[in-house]
Amino acid sequence: MSAAAERAARETVVAAMRELSTSGLNRGTSGNVSLRFGAAMLISPSAVPPDELTPDLVAMMRLDDAEGAWEGPRPPSSEWRFHRDILRARPDANAVVHTHSPHATVLAIGRREIPAVHYMIAGFGGPSIRCADYATFGTEELSRHALAALEGRNGCLLANHGSITLAPTMARALWLAVELETLAFQYHQSLLLGDPVILSDE
Repeated sequence: MSAAAERAARETVVAAMRELSTSGLNRGTSGNVSLRFGAAMLISPSAVPPDELTPDLVAMMRLDDAEGAWEGPRPPSSEWRFHRDILRARPDANAVVHTHSPHATVLAIGRREIPAVHYMIAGFGGPSIRCADYATFGTEELSRHALAALEGRNGCLLANHGSITLAPTMARALWLAVELETLAFQYHQSLLLGDPVILSDE
């Protein structure tokens, strides 16, 4: 691919990280995003605040590399493994967004999936947003759990951690991240009221 195409893709990663910060879905250096780029992925670097992130700091990693080799001046996010594995396993996805958004994380701490409390759940490919089993961040185990929770879905919670969304475009993956946090907020608030009414599959 051309240098111009790579520059544009890097700018997309930077813009996504800044949007997550300004929207409140992430705070500080939490969360990360990746974007498919040919046989590789571009991924936000580790421990760089969004307002200090520039296109040249975005790391590049080959999707077929098993060792985690990367190109760039800064190492990739510590969560590079599930980004790589999702993009490998899901040809329908070109962008992956990981957040520590407040209400999604609260439900993930409670190990609760999000049921069909609102019809917008359909945007995630099924009647629920699953909560992946717990594993330490950055591990192969976490990646396996995330892939299982994402089967047939475009988003999931990560136990005691946060959430993941994926889509054909970064814009869509970001939209799903906002929608997931919205559904998490609605479900959390309805639990405070009492027993929420869950929509049927029909």
